[in-house]
Amino acid sequence: MRIAVGLLGIATLTAATACSTSDQPTHTKGTTAAAASPAAMSSTRPVETFTPLLQQALANVKGKTFTSALVAFPPNASALPHRHGQAFVYAYVLEGTVRSKLDDKPVITYHQGENWVEQPGAHHVLTENASHTKPARLLVVFVSDTGAKLKIDDRQP
Repeated sequence: MRIAVGLLGIATLTAATACSTSDQPTHTKGTTAAAASPAAMSSTRPVETFTPLLQQALANVKGKTFTSALVAFPPNASALPHRHGQAFVYAYVLEGTVRSKLDDKPVITYHQGENWVEQPGAHHVLTENASHTKPARLLVVFVSDTGAKLKIDDRQP
């Protein structure tokens, strides 16, 4: 918990973003499987950008690395379905609104100040900016095997 709080401070200073909090994420109702499938994502949609902030080997956990990054989603942007290998992932919405679907769970809409975790091996089926006009940004923290890729897309663009 201390790591997450410290990272939020770093991200706030780095991104000059004020974060707010809210109680619970919003479960999106009425989302069809087609809306969350790779086939439903148009190749003409903008994609996210990944900006590393900090990467450091964990001294007390041999073979593991801590990485923090900002992930920016322009309006209407979406990421390809992907996995993060065996990494533990924590995501915090700094700005905007993001829709996310992990494995066979329902689609959840996260607003500024909300967060989620992804267990090692989870399949991130849907990640998209919910707005067609406003950007969204995430602070993402990984605890991964040292040297492992942090994101593996289901298919290459």
